[in-house]
Amino acid sequence: MHFKSIVREFREMRDSIGNSSRRRAEGKHTNRRGRSHIAPEGSPSSSALFQRQSQWANMPPELLLDIIQRVETAQPSWPARRDVVSCASVCRSWRDITKEVVKTPEQCGCLTFPISLKQPGPKDSPIQCFIKRERATSTFRLYLGLSPALSGDASKLLLAARKIRRAASTEFVITFLGDDFSRSTNAYVGRLKSNFLGTKFTICDSQPPHDPAIQSNCLSNRRLHSKQGSSRSHSGSYNVATISYELNVLRTRGPRRMNCTMHWIPVSAIQEGGTAPTPTTFAKCQKDQFPQSMDPKGKNPVIEFSSNSLAETPETIQDMRNPLVLKNKAPRWHEQLQCWCLNFKGRVTVASVKNFQLVAAVEPCQNVSVAEQEKVILQFGKIGKDIFTMDYRYPLSAFQAFAICLSSFDTKPACE
Repeated sequence: MHFKSIVREFREMRDSIGNSSRRRAEGKHTNRRGRSHIAPEGSPSSSALFQRQSQWANMPPELLLDIIQRVETAQPSWPARRDVVSCASVCRSWRDITKEVVKTPEQCGCLTFPISLKQPGPKDSPIQCFIKRERATSTFRLYLGLSPALSGDASKLLLAARKIRRAASTEFVITFLGDDFSRSTNAYVGRLKSNFLGTKFTICDSQPPHDPAIQSNCLSNRRLHSKQGSSRSHSGSYNVATISYELNVLRTRGPRRMNCTMHWIPVSAIQEGGTAPTPTTFAKCQKDQFPQSMDPKGKNPVIEFSSNSLAETPETIQDMRNPLVLKNKAPRWHEQLQCWCLNFKGRVTVASVKNFQLVAAVEPCQNVSVAEQEKVILQFGKIGKDIFTMDYRYPLSAFQAFAICLSSFDTKPACE
């Protein structure tokens, strides 16, 4: 049997499972969202599906590995790459082998599973995306592709965010879905929060850091804030990065000046032989990872931790003290056009104060090569009405890059 026919068959099986689940869910009137009705054991539908899945699960591992490798090689881009996701949804044995075959974006340059959006991008060439803004709903959607005109229906939705204005700040809630922005569902990815002036932003991740040493540091800071009586610390909210825009007190002409401190990425990641933190799975239950106790007033939870329980080497502690800092690349003034210009290599076509390119801001003592210092890690710019391009590469992830670009959409009267 040709492997394409195999893919087609288990894709139909996956669709039949999804259709039957949706039909059962529609028949049940429930107020809870995100839950699907599970057929009881012994029902005709569940037994038939089990028999069909067991046939695929009992395939020889060597044959199964060869099939998945062929599918992964033949489908390098979306929407055809959904066949690789279909392989992982057949059964546990297929999922385990698929996870072994599929590489991280840093290694293969492809986005496959949701965890890929939390992993660093490739080193050689950037992953090209675009952002669509809906002014009426204050919604921003990140798609994989060159542009809406070139990608069309082949565009893959990666992330979505909704802008929420509050009395003293602005918040962007980021999720995997384009129509669900609740922070209580599994689709919630993180958030971006600004200060009152819109000059400083904090990127928060719903998942704990991958590096144990950084995780210990984050938890110690959260415990300190809880002891000080702060009730604003949201469980499952970990500080990823801080974005700062410089104040333009003299009102001089020019683009915005920004700096990004990536707390989870050490500067050693861009040094020769360095690596960036790469999560492989999502945390199932953050409340069960660390024991909690209550403060003396019984109001705020305090997350207890032990420095001995997490492996902290001198190297990781030193990396924590030297996070990667990004700065916007200085543009040059074009005399003939009478405007500030940057070389976006054709990816940006409309002049805007929001356009920027980020490069590493390093010191001479940090031993970063000149080529790495000049490499554009993230670029963002306008190509049409409410359409923007976003190209990112190692060591940033899609989530981190998207959050940084969202900060450019907030109003900053003190910086312009």
